[in-house]
Amino acid sequence: MSAPPGEFARELAALDLSGLSERSRRATPAEVDEVLRRVVPGPGGRGEPAPGRVGLDELAVLLSPAATGRLEELALAARATTLRRFGRAVRLFAPLYVSNACLSSCTYCGFAKGLPVARRTLSVDEVAAEGRLLAERGFRHVLLVAGEHRVEVSADYLVAVVERLRPVFPSLSIETQTWSDDTYTRLVRAGLEGVVHYQETYDRARYAQVHVAGWKRDYDRRLSSFERAAGAGARRLGIGALLGLAPDWRADVLALAAHASFLSRRYWRTEVSVALPRIKPSASEFPPVVVVSDAEFVQAYAALRLFEPDLALTLSTREPAAMRDGLVRIAVTTMSAGSSTEPGGYGSPGTAQEQFSISDERPPAEVAAMLVAAGYEPVWKDAFPLVDPTAGPPADRLTGGPHAESPAQRAALG
Repeated sequence: MSAPPGEFARELAALDLSGLSERSRRATPAEVDEVLRRVVPGPGGRGEPAPGRVGLDELAVLLSPAATGRLEELALAARATTLRRFGRAVRLFAPLYVSNACLSSCTYCGFAKGLPVARRTLSVDEVAAEGRLLAERGFRHVLLVAGEHRVEVSADYLVAVVERLRPVFPSLSIETQTWSDDTYTRLVRAGLEGVVHYQETYDRARYAQVHVAGWKRDYDRRLSSFERAAGAGARRLGIGALLGLAPDWRADVLALAAHASFLSRRYWRTEVSVALPRIKPSASEFPPVVVVSDAEFVQAYAALRLFEPDLALTLSTREPAAMRDGLVRIAVTTMSAGSSTEPGGYGSPGTAQEQFSISDERPPAEVAAMLVAAGYEPVWKDAFPLVDPTAGPPADRLTGGPHAESPAQRAALG
């Protein structure tokens, strides 16, 4: 049985998304000029955007083909806003894939049920071993990722994994199937901080076409998952749309922006992050139905920064190094680094199917060095356990580096 629509689903249904998309397609250079005058730094200013917020109507203009040709001005305005709201801090995290077993059939995914690929689900001890490798590289923000398999990746399994990793990683998030209120509550009590779910596309018809079977086929259950997670106490919520999955990428970005705005208003104690992954090669051999150019990709990130200045904007290693190095100077505030998208990929790569190919293969230390050279501060750790009586000296704990583990933390990972 399908889940009933959640609060945002009802808000989205009342939104004239097709009208906004048409507004974007038809925006004129004069309309772009009008919006840019509000957000581009003035000639004698200090690099601060002009007062006034960007609404969905203005966002549609900033996403327009007419605005693509004004990318430099748009990027400068986004950069000024990012520096004003976030300074030069960039949070680094790593995905830790625990399983690629899956009971859902999503036509674009390398983990889809029925694909003849090597499957693997890590034991809790194996997850801890992967965690130790990430901790040694400096990470304290970890995203646990799995396919949708309610038996191999059960609620009990995830609770055990979170409990095992929590002494070392103060910030743990999951990107798995959606769960009930009770399961999210259990996970938060075990130490979970964040929940990431990409709606993939907000186009209901297209969503049904590409999610042909399994738990993920339920559009409304997935869309309302953040309301359940936030209600259970999750402090960080991550949303995203997979660009290239639906023909109208601008409509998806507009819906994503509306979703982010709703979550920020409704759950104001949480941090909301947004990502715009582009389809990459995978075992599914799924081709994008529309190619979002590099200029349009940067345009989307810059426009989102101006729409919701306080959003954490995330960029993964799907994108090449040059793109990541550029976007961190414009709008991005959270980045993965040194990533593997297969279970066990840090300790024993090549033993299971990866979800998708990555483009930025630089090790974490090299990404951090790039940030420092560009004048930014790589943040390995910005969350702290409420109680850790066995932790070492404060100076060591604050470094977030590879030698910051207490005896209890080392014991937790084995």
